[in-house]
Amino acid sequence: MMMTEGPDHYFEQQDMALQLMILENKSDELTDILVEALQDALELLRDEQGTLH
Repeated sequence: MMMTEGPDHYFEQQDMALQLMILENKSDELTDILVEALQDALELLRDEQGTLH
């Protein structure tokens, strides 16, 4: 029985590692989108402030 549990455990660890990589990549992508949106918002605020003075 030990022989059959070994490969299963290995593949479970590989699946978990793959899921973690996917999550990390998605979070990096989300961070890039949020940073770009914040930069756009700040630029709009700067432009708006310039028209008020």
